[in-house]
Amino acid sequence: MDDAIRKAEALIEARSYIRLFRDKLTVIKLGGSALEDAGALEATLQDVIFMETVGLRPILVHGGGKPIDRAMARAGLQPLKIQGRRYTDAATLDIVVKVLLYEINEGIVRAIRRLGGRAVGLHSGSLQSLFGERLRLPGPDHKPIDLGFVGRVVRVDGSLIESFCAGGVVPVIPSVALDTATDRPDGWLNVNADTAAAAIAAHLHAEKLVFLTDMPGILLDRSQPESLVPSLNATRCRELIERGVIDEGMIPKVEACLDSLRAGVRKTHMIDGRLRHSLLLEIYTDRGVGTEITLN
Repeated sequence: MDDAIRKAEALIEARSYIRLFRDKLTVIKLGGSALEDAGALEATLQDVIFMETVGLRPILVHGGGKPIDRAMARAGLQPLKIQGRRYTDAATLDIVVKVLLYEINEGIVRAIRRLGGRAVGLHSGSLQSLFGERLRLPGPDHKPIDLGFVGRVVRVDGSLIESFCAGGVVPVIPSVALDTATDRPDGWLNVNADTAAAAIAAHLHAEKLVFLTDMPGILLDRSQPESLVPSLNATRCRELIERGVIDEGMIPKVEACLDSLRAGVRKTHMIDGRLRHSLLLEIYTDRGVGTEITLN
């Protein structure tokens, strides 16, 4: 009976958040263990199905860095990173597309359906949702660095995404974009998944952008989980980047959060994808479990 009462109290606590976020869009970026570990992925997808069931409109965006690395190794290809971006030649692009579209994306869609939800992969033909252009990074000599078939999102088919959300179907979007400079139906560009998620959230003016990572959130000391910072604004983020507290792969995630906030997203979150049901704990409880990032 005590366990049943605790469950009832949890539902009562969630009630105000369910009302607050009903019909609001939330973009969720899947990565790390939240994507790699079968148990963590299933718990995350159960959270997503619950969110859709109670009226919040989740949108999943995913990359697939580790599976791509493994597929490249099997093909005898060595990954090359330039300023944190994967150099993508034609052979690498073929692997990126195969892994993201026909392994990870299809696997997530099947899993959601198996768990009782509805989902659709948005990545091809009339269901293409992301369009991009080639990305050039500035080099030390001020000349642009060629990254091959690497791109950035310049257009999002928001109506397509919103129509599925309104129908109770979860859009699942891989981090590739169709090159707007070519008419080829397979003219793909490899896009950083963090920036893709931020671009989608910004275009849709989403209520929330959530990054599932392999960290509890932003830690002042990585060896001390209790140093988790529950809330940060833009000024504090800049201070922690300058001090080196926020570094390496966490910097582009923080930058993506800040860019999306400036574009109209209300709140962004970084949470631990390894923690079961971390999505529900962050969104539907009073304390939350990760780091919330806001502009002010």
